[in-house]
Amino acid sequence: MDNRSRLILTILGVIVFVGYQYFSAEKFTNPETGKSARVALSESQEARLGLASYQKVLSESRVLKSGPEHDRVLRIAKRLADATGEAGSKFQWAVSVVDSKQVNAFCLPGGKIVVYTGILPVAENDAQLATVMGHEMAHAIARHGSQRMLQTKLANAAITGAQLGTMGLEQQREILAVIGAGAQYGVILPFSRDHENEADYMGLLYMARAGYDPQESVNFWKRMARVGGGQKPPEFASTHPSDETRVRRLTEAMPKALDIYRKSPLRGQP
Repeated sequence: MDNRSRLILTILGVIVFVGYQYFSAEKFTNPETGKSARVALSESQEARLGLASYQKVLSESRVLKSGPEHDRVLRIAKRLADATGEAGSKFQWAVSVVDSKQVNAFCLPGGKIVVYTGILPVAENDAQLATVMGHEMAHAIARHGSQRMLQTKLANAAITGAQLGTMGLEQQREILAVIGAGAQYGVILPFSRDHENEADYMGLLYMARAGYDPQESVNFWKRMARVGGGQKPPEFASTHPSDETRVRRLTEAMPKALDIYRKSPLRGQP
């Protein structure tokens, strides 16, 4: 068999193997967008992983137990959790405020939320803080972590399949370079940007339902861009959308969010 035939057989074998791995994975439908995706873990596995990670973070941090910052975060989290509807009702929500200069917040699988005090000055009002918290909660509701795990698993499977082929060393290096670059820029990075865009959209709906002005989301992300100082890689080489893309997409979704906000019984409440 010549080298070209071996190359074709290797590629076909990789496609079949990766396809089997993908279609064997659990299917998930996003409750807000209706989009379907495959995930690496079951909901119970995600919840256990999220809880273990949450406990580890808290054990290594200075956690606020009371005070205005603590009360502010918990109040907003409660309203947002209620706004996630049936999907969020499956979660055992927990919220902690960590005393740290980090400008950060995240929500682990299963609904374990951590907000660092360093992000609080960036959020000029409750609606802006609801922007970032709703965004992070959306990642958990949409099971983005489990989707990412599967995507990485499939990319690694493709690379492993190429390595196990019978082609020569030089050809093997060539195909690995192509698969590696393709997985990085053609699949994994855009996949993650899609997650960020989806979380922005879902978070926008959550904050509107919770009675927070969705227009403040644009103001918040503009402030975050200034905090970052503009030091970001080009969008094609980043796991996050550019600030311009993020603001544009939020603006496109704003009419729907504003309609929800105007109808929210929580609108105007502190």
